[in-house]
Amino acid sequence: MTATITRLYDDYASASQAVSQLERAGVPRDDISVVASNADNWYSGDRKGGRDASGRVDRDRDGVDDRAEGAAAGAGIGATVGGAVGLLAGLGLLAIPGIGPVVAAGWLVSTAAGAAAGGATGGLIGALTQAGVSEEDAHVYAEGVRRGGTLVTVRVPDGDRSRVETILDRSAVNISERGTAYRKAGWKRFDPDASAYTAEQVRKERDLYRRPAA
Repeated sequence: MTATITRLYDDYASASQAVSQLERAGVPRDDISVVASNADNWYSGDRKGGRDASGRVDRDRDGVDDRAEGAAAGAGIGATVGGAVGLLAGLGLLAIPGIGPVVAAGWLVSTAAGAAAGGATGGLIGALTQAGVSEEDAHVYAEGVRRGGTLVTVRVPDGDRSRVETILDRSAVNISERGTAYRKAGWKRFDPDASAYTAEQVRKERDLYRRPAA
């Protein structure tokens, strides 16, 4: 039997670190998918390694070179975002209704992109529910991407589930807590007709949940 595991991250750097760890743990890249918000234009098809105008690799848009952050954390973020390999080398741009531009790669993407191309609402919702995610969680995941987050979805044999969840959970969002926070602020469910978030809105959203430095 195969399990599908999905996690939300507040920025691409955290998600790409998790993907790299999965690949090093032997999870085939064909079983991993990434869908990342590009509301703040951190990625473009002609940009090498996510560098900004000053030459920094700053895919999480926090003003700090991700390679330095990775070295400080000892987590290899710099290697991941500065010279993407594996699944992350195949990132491409597309648009999803209600979310706007995303950077994506992997098996889940073709389902979401097909729904979007066909004019179906909630292309990402449909892709997630087809993959086995509950509809309630799928709405929170989609809203999380709309607000600047990144989804990582993995197909694994049931016997590997615990091991893969341990890797994914290291820096992932608690989806239940995040859904509760959204609802307390008046949100009800993902709206495919809603306006996409601006770069400034994404920055403010991330600031709400940014973890204090250790």
